[in-house]
Amino acid sequence: MKTGLFFGSFNPIHIGHLILANYILENSDMEELWFVVSPHNPFKEKKSLLNDHNRLEMVNLAVKNYPKMRSSNVEFGLPHPSYTIDTLAYLKEKYPNHIFSVIMGEDNLKSLPKWKNYETLIKNHQIIVYPRLSEGKAELVLKHENIHLVHAPVIELSATQIRAMIKENKNVRPMLPPEVFDYLDGSSFYR
Repeated sequence: MKTGLFFGSFNPIHIGHLILANYILENSDMEELWFVVSPHNPFKEKKSLLNDHNRLEMVNLAVKNYPKMRSSNVEFGLPHPSYTIDTLAYLKEKYPNHIFSVIMGEDNLKSLPKWKNYETLIKNHQIIVYPRLSEGKAELVLKHENIHLVHAPVIELSATQIRAMIKENKNVRPMLPPEVFDYLDGSSFYR
């Protein structure tokens, strides 16, 4: 089973994430895509994160109508901070019939040399890279036969921007899957 892993805080998951995931599924030989909700990205401050289970619930709500997409809380039970290479080793052992690829934006590709055991990651896994307008050309930074740039739509929508708008009591309905908007609407999350 060819499985793409889209790692992220998903704080919150937004339509940009779904558009990219759907594009990759529809334009590759990938059979499914897992949104891996990360409890703590080593490059981000933990204090800005909504509770792990609230973020997981939002991903569950967002993907419920997409049969090839699912959420994963695999990193919740692994040591923190979460390192992609450790998560992949765990998943490879738990799901030996899956071939895992990692999905990331060009911004993450540029910082990949700072990741734990990044050479092993590239050697053993396909890396699917989607474009980010603000990042320029990633192919100039890192080249490898397992790194594949996809011509997905450029989505310059960020969860940081959405959180700021929620805090300012602005309308974010068009930026979120309807189920996620309903989940957040009326809550005190991000306020």
